[in-house]
Amino acid sequence: MVGQSPLDPSKGRTAVLLEPFVHQVGGHMSMMKYDEHTVCKPLVSQELSFYESLPLAMRQFTPQYKGIVSVHLKKDSLGNLTLIASPSLQTESCGRPDKAIGDPSVTIWHKWAASTGSEHALVKWSHAQLTKTLKDSCPGKMLLRTDLQYRTDSLLEDANGNQPERNSYNPWGLRCHRQHLNRMSSKHNENKLHQFLLLENVVSKYSYPCILDLKMGTRQHGDDASEEKKARHIKKCEQSTSASLGVRICGMQVYQADTGHFLCKDKYHGRKLSPEGFRQTLRQFLCNGNHLRTDLLEPIVLRLKALLSVIRKQSSYRFYSSSLLIIYEGQEQKENTAPLDNHLHFQKTNCATSHARVDVRMIDFAHTTFKGSKCNHTTYDGPDHGYIFGLENLIKILQNISEGK
Repeated sequence: MVGQSPLDPSKGRTAVLLEPFVHQVGGHMSMMKYDEHTVCKPLVSQELSFYESLPLAMRQFTPQYKGIVSVHLKKDSLGNLTLIASPSLQTESCGRPDKAIGDPSVTIWHKWAASTGSEHALVKWSHAQLTKTLKDSCPGKMLLRTDLQYRTDSLLEDANGNQPERNSYNPWGLRCHRQHLNRMSSKHNENKLHQFLLLENVVSKYSYPCILDLKMGTRQHGDDASEEKKARHIKKCEQSTSASLGVRICGMQVYQADTGHFLCKDKYHGRKLSPEGFRQTLRQFLCNGNHLRTDLLEPIVLRLKALLSVIRKQSSYRFYSSSLLIIYEGQEQKENTAPLDNHLHFQKTNCATSHARVDVRMIDFAHTTFKGSKCNHTTYDGPDHGYIFGLENLIKILQNISEGK
């Protein structure tokens, strides 16, 4: 969204409204939408180091790194928080042929209500903005009307486990965004510069993105973790499927064709699952409310196997606390009514289309370490066996679902 810069409207500087990324289903850092094909997140030096030295074989399984923007926080007399960003010289064009982001005249800003005494205003503002964002992200789709509802089974449960209310957006990203702004406001003054990474929006090509966020590996703490944090993460792994399967669910949204809503699950739901519960939730991710999307199983498994082959060859890499996204298009294509003699042609076309409608991407590399990293604490030999263990189990479970087990 383009408008006048809040800094000095008289200068007519171009401004881009940074919006909460409505399809964020997991994680704790706030993701924001820069444009249709680009998201941004707070920069962590170890993650930047990973993207800057990314092995060629892994690029098809990670978001494209697009550059850096510098952001500072401003608060007006009413307590409204504004994030104003100026692109750095390192930033690439990010898919904007009309104006490179590196142009210093570009200003990125985001207005949000302060947490103190204006909780209601924040929710009211975000509701209107997110509804508009959803409409803009999928123009012309019946799902994204002003009365759109996301069914949230676990995201908004209170301490007593009461039935959650319905909302017009996936609440997880909004929650992360609110917490991040609160942290920035309380810890830093207005002149403090914050750097954000610009990354490919890996769900931009989907009209109804169904997303599963999986925390991979049997270990989640980074080498730099304090003893307290290390113990906390070890306990989480032991009490979840991270230990038994090498993978646990951190978030999910899946389009339900029977209701026109998205079913959402969060990381707290994922932590409680037994191995059998994990299998059932994985199956639920592939169910659109009417039937199991068996057409997606083969392309997802093939992509996971390709990733597994790549990970096995990455010596010294440890992807601690990183996530794996499985993505597919929730809108099913209409069945072909082709003549029988064209059956083989359409069978091949459908197979190719199925592969195009699914994706597997690794994200979140703030604790990833590898030989030669600027932030390297320990050098490891061989591939990440904990990650491989999780991938192998994930593939096995999906194959069992495909075979009806």
